Amino acid sequence: MSYLAVDQAQACILEHLSSCAVESVALNESLGRVVAEDIYANRNHPPYDVSAMDGYAVRFEDLVQISEAGPAELEIIDDIRAGQIPSLRVLQGRSARIMTGAPVPAGADTVIRVEDTELDENIVSILVAQKCGTNIRPLGENLRDGEVVLEAGITVTPGVLAILAMVKQKQVPVFARPTVAILSTGDELEGLDEAIDENKIPDANSYALMAQCQALGIKPVLLGIARDNPIEIRAKLTEGLKYDVLLASGGVSVGHHDFMRPMLEELGVQVHFWRVAMRPGHPLAFGTTATGTAVFGLPGNPVSSMVCFEQFAAPALKQMMGFQKCFRRTITARLTHDMKDREGRTHFVRVSLSRDDLGYLATSTGTQGSGVLMSMALAEGLMIVPAAATSLKAGETVVVQLLQDMDFQEQAALENVDG
Repeated sequence: MSYLAVDQAQACILEHLSSCAVESVALNESLGRVVAEDIYANRNHPPYDVSAMDGYAVRFEDLVQISEAGPAELEIIDDIRAGQIPSLRVLQGRSARIMTGAPVPAGADTVIRVEDTELDENIVSILVAQKCGTNIRPLGENLRDGEVVLEAGITVTPGVLAILAMVKQKQVPVFARPTVAILSTGDELEGLDEAIDENKIPDANSYALMAQCQALGIKPVLLGIARDNPIEIRAKLTEGLKYDVLLASGGVSVGHHDFMRPMLEELGVQVHFWRVAMRPGHPLAFGTTATGTAVFGLPGNPVSSMVCFEQFAAPALKQMMGFQKCFRRTITARLTHDMKDREGRTHFVRVSLSRDDLGYLATSTGTQGSGVLMSMALAEGLMIVPAAATSLKAGETVVVQLLQDMDFQEQAALENVDG
């Protein structure tokens, strides 16, 4: 039985999927979405030359007299506030008091900030010579009428949303979020609302996968549990194939009661692969239908299911939503302890992260069994151990895939560490 390498499986998945259709959402609902079409400026901004400082609008020619002998003295003829259109032209020997953001009056070509002046009634003394054009924001500095201000594919951040508001984009064209169905399979599973049965296992997979989808901005539909009989599995799979993506956990190993693969094929799913050289999670299936539904057959063990989601389903969902960067960020860290490993499969070790003066430190979250859910609950990252590795030593540099967003200070520290 052949196993695909992790990167081969990831490439196979992304090759078979495309972005979702374009939809229009209200500006105030666009944060975190991916813009699907180029956005154009519908005006110049600023619409005219404006002052970048509180100060005095002057003619540069009037500043040439500034010397060791004394400042340039100019008469103040106007007081211009932001939003007010100047009514007077600045002529030789004159100036206008001006506020930040106010239009620069005709005749003026330089703004002198208040700190570089002295005021005596309606005469301002300019103490410091400046270059022509100083402290003026020219027309169109921010946006030029008709130019592309945001290219398709950009993610809407607070800054991008501000640009959209500036060009009055009330409705934003974005890539739609895929519809996702989640199904757990197995006689051994116990639903959240069922009475406790010591002989059964609570269905954690459905809710873990639900949370992972929600973290991507997707609201999945839970199809519940399909018991290990062909009729029930067929009915649940048929329902799940109505969605853009079906995440089905359990039923993908080689046990006698694992009906998933033959049932999927009977329902028109082309299975592209069934095994990946990784742990936890080597029994992983991926297939597609003629109508474009993507099917992920995830392992039944909860840790395996979550790790496989991060490596395969999450990048697929992000690509469908138009994101250009589909994989989680990785950092380098130093391992805090020795570790033995088995050659042959890429190992995703759950780790916590800390810092010292030299950078990040990675520490195992404990027992790494595929059923030990606490190892995932405590994890801040997945340490990627190459398939060829058989052991790692304390202090060795390792690659860690981040599972949690960092705050600003942590991000800044990380950038300093990684150079």
